[in-house]
Amino acid sequence: MHRLFGRLWAAFLFGMLLCIPTHAAAEDGYQLWLRYQPLPAAQRAHVPDSILVLGADSPTKGAARAELQRALLGMLGKAPGIVDKARLDTIVLARGADLPAGLDTASAVRDELKKLGDEGYLVRRAKLNGAAVTLVAANTDAGLLYGSFAWLRELQLPSGKGADRIALASSPTLPLRVLNHWDNLDRSVERGYAGESIWNWWELPNIIDPRYTDYARANASLGINGTVLNNVNSKAEVLGAPFIAKAAAIADVLRPYGIRVYLSVRWSTPLEMKQTKTADPLDPEVAAWWKNKADEIYRTIPDFGGFLVKANSEGQPGPQDYRRNHADGANMLARAVAPHKGIVMWRAFVYASPEESKAGKAHDRAVEGYDQFIPLDGKFDDNVLVQVKNGAIDFQPREPAHPMFGAMPKTPLIMEFQITKEYLGFATHLAYLGPMFQETLEFDTRIGGRKLTVADTIQGKQGRVGGIAGVANIGSSRSWSGSIFDQSNWYMYGRMAWDQGLDSRVIAREWAAQTFSPDARLLDPVVNMMMRSREAVVDYMTPLGLNHVMGSSHHHGPAPWVDNLERADWNPIYYHRAGRDGIGFDRTAKGSNAVAQYSPEVARRFADPKTTPPELLLWFHRLPWDYRMASGRTLWEELVTRYDHGVAEAAAMQAEWQRMKPFVDAQRFADTAQRLAQQHVEAQWWRDASIAYFQDVSGLPLPAGVRKPAQSLEHYKSIRFPYAPGI
Repeated sequence: MHRLFGRLWAAFLFGMLLCIPTHAAAEDGYQLWLRYQPLPAAQRAHVPDSILVLGADSPTKGAARAELQRALLGMLGKAPGIVDKARLDTIVLARGADLPAGLDTASAVRDELKKLGDEGYLVRRAKLNGAAVTLVAANTDAGLLYGSFAWLRELQLPSGKGADRIALASSPTLPLRVLNHWDNLDRSVERGYAGESIWNWWELPNIIDPRYTDYARANASLGINGTVLNNVNSKAEVLGAPFIAKAAAIADVLRPYGIRVYLSVRWSTPLEMKQTKTADPLDPEVAAWWKNKADEIYRTIPDFGGFLVKANSEGQPGPQDYRRNHADGANMLARAVAPHKGIVMWRAFVYASPEESKAGKAHDRAVEGYDQFIPLDGKFDDNVLVQVKNGAIDFQPREPAHPMFGAMPKTPLIMEFQITKEYLGFATHLAYLGPMFQETLEFDTRIGGRKLTVADTIQGKQGRVGGIAGVANIGSSRSWSGSIFDQSNWYMYGRMAWDQGLDSRVIAREWAAQTFSPDARLLDPVVNMMMRSREAVVDYMTPLGLNHVMGSSHHHGPAPWVDNLERADWNPIYYHRAGRDGIGFDRTAKGSNAVAQYSPEVARRFADPKTTPPELLLWFHRLPWDYRMASGRTLWEELVTRYDHGVAEAAAMQAEWQRMKPFVDAQRFADTAQRLAQQHVEAQWWRDASIAYFQDVSGLPLPAGVRKPAQSLEHYKSIRFPYAPGI
């Protein structure tokens, strides 16, 4: 029965493949990095034209077989045969327990698989009953799926390897690798810039969009194994029976691809549903309600992953409303899902309430997550993971790594990155985030006076193993991410989620080769553009450690002058504190002393402006405008120079892309060209508005030879965006 079901599933999937539009019609970005273009004749030697799957069939094996059929059809021009016996160059998929006696390396493969865990894979050239084959081996069906995708990726890269020379062995460094969708039930997406939510809640559960399967394929190709379906600013209705049924329908599509579903839940749900009198986590009635709700969910979704919670943050309810702490709240939920092996991901993005802010208690928003959570280390249940943003403020173009990493050795932490570019130009600006993510993961916390990177801390090399989460940039747009280059951030996140040691340039090269072409005439300049892009955005938006100077609410465009919002730490002036005497936020012992949250060695480095990296200078220090930089320029001159450099880089990327026209299809070239043109325009706007404001505040003349802003400061202040996306 399992074999029959698996073959029927594979036949269904492959049938869907044949309905996909041809290459010319599909070059709108929908195929992502899974385009599977024809291989040059010289690379076709030993590429399999047949597939053999050993052992009992399953939906996951069927998905792997269907992907191989799809890919080889595209690369070779003909569909591979499904065979029951290996022949020359067959690709063979087998779990360790199913390796046949006729495999010449069976014993060695089994030994190696012991090191690769449940999701790892091995790809080797081998001989099966005398026939030279490509073997994909794993301990589980999910491993076979990941190994198949990895082999297909390697086959398309400009490495010079023939199909018979590909040898791979890999396993994920983290067990939990999830996407967080900030998708609302009306299909709007908070901080979404790629159309509506891909989840059509109105049509679910009875109408299933084929896009869900393509979403699963894309994530499985990267090794992403979980997805939170809805916004962290959740609604009580998510836990009603109708929406649980809708989530179950999505789970059924994602399950064959190794992806579990999770739900963001609102803390006060039972109270809002009028099914309890309180939401106090220590009230037995509340705990019983959550246990019963968890049981209900698991009856419908047996492999449900668990809950993501945003509590006592930005107006969301939480246990602190009842004088309880985060551990009290998280543990109550954790005990509800524990019998089902579920988890709770509890976000650490918290800061003072509006009342506390008005009372002057919010002296530095950057310290508050640390202050609230560090005393709770070791007090969370085993199935609670605390989810921590990469930096202490809010997904800024550049932030120092959050000091919580490494400071909670008894608590597993999840790294939370933002793939969608809320603060980096939405889907308009080219900003490849690989260097940013790598910068954070490689940050050396020096806890214990030894090398201990942020990646080490979430991998459990200091304490407990955590995970990684990425706020998705996926929507209903045909390009999925709103632009072609924004797909690279989804791809990069998935690859780094699998292995935090991967180099961002290598990942960029992989993505560009599969998305555009392995031709070096395109590949080299495009990868160089990508690697420079984020730093360009930092320079024309937030140079030298400035942060949170974007427009209110929508976070589009410059607005360093805003000073009238409800709470102090929503205002840009709170963060830059510019005046006649200087600029920057003093986080040394003379200021908020946020530096003390880092290890002593790191704190000493950040406490001195001369040893603080220039890129973070104004994050940690308030300095006079005439402070002398290492470049020899004054701080004011350096700031202006950085703004100008960012604009120049935007112009250079625009010009470089024009030279790529002969190598890129017309539709994707034109879409990217107009976005780069708009990025250049907006970079100049950022530069001009920022310089106009800081010149006005400082009272300083422009440095010699510097172009003055195109418009008056009052003009820039007057610009409004009442219908900006993503709010």
